Amino acid sequence: MPEISLFYGIRVTMYYDDHNPPHFHAEYNGHKAIVEIDGVRVIRGALPSKQLKLI
Repeated sequence: MPEISLFYGIRVTMYYDDHNPPHFHAEYNGHKAIVEIDGVRVIRGALPSKQLKLI
């Protein structure tokens, strides 16, 4: 899975030809979340609130 960005310990990645809706994966210190691009909302998993505000 290609890494799109790495900042403040948050790793953002995306898969090619992944399922809908369009989304990215975010990881931070063992926490994982799938975040929908349109609306920027978590559709699965969780991140600490401080890190979630950064994405």
